[in-house]
Amino acid sequence: MEVLSPELLARCAAIASSTWSDALDTLGIEGVVRGITQRAGQGRIVGEAVTARHVSGKLGDFDKADFAVGRLVAATAPGKVLVVDVGGQAISTFGGIASTAAAMRGATAVLIDGACRDVDEIRAAGLWLASRHVSPVTGKTRLRLQEMGAPVVLGGVRVQQGDVVIGDDTGIVVVPRGQIQRVLEAAEELLEVDERVEKGVRAGVPFAEAAAKAGYIPNKTSQG
Repeated sequence: MEVLSPELLARCAAIASSTWSDALDTLGIEGVVRGITQRAGQGRIVGEAVTARHVSGKLGDFDKADFAVGRLVAATAPGKVLVVDVGGQAISTFGGIASTAAAMRGATAVLIDGACRDVDEIRAAGLWLASRHVSPVTGKTRLRLQEMGAPVVLGGVRVQQGDVVIGDDTGIVVVPRGQIQRVLEAAEELLEVDERVEKGVRAGVPFAEAAAKAGYIPNKTSQG
């Protein structure tokens, strides 16, 4: 798989999740993650997805070694976003020590359709992390790492290894790797429109007028 260029990733990082969402809508692509909340970290993150799936059971169903959180930590790196599918279960797959280890490896982010714990420690580590739940319930003997590198689901969105993930204070989007250039170009066009509207508003032009001039929202009154 070809590594995404730093230039392309920088272009991606310049665009907010809201604009990415609009671009995905324009192209009819489902990519907006729902129900996964940022728990720690600051700023906007962009990276390539590294996927993992945990299966869940009751306390004692699995050996502690099956949890294999060390394999998850080892998969983190700069430019990589670890995406863990736990089927939405409120069982923690990532805690404070794992987060500290991931942060020390320069992990871009960790996203979990499941739970994390030790949020105070995750924040102290500076790791950008989002999850469906926060729960003190440990994954030891309750979770088993089933596979890595296969397609997973995060907040209703199918994620494949290498897809581009963008996250910020507003939300998280996933862009299929094979569509990144197409979606990026659409997002940049929408960003230009947004900037023209903002420029007009800051110059004192009424919002409706500025939006109509930029083609952001048509002014029905002016259309007669």
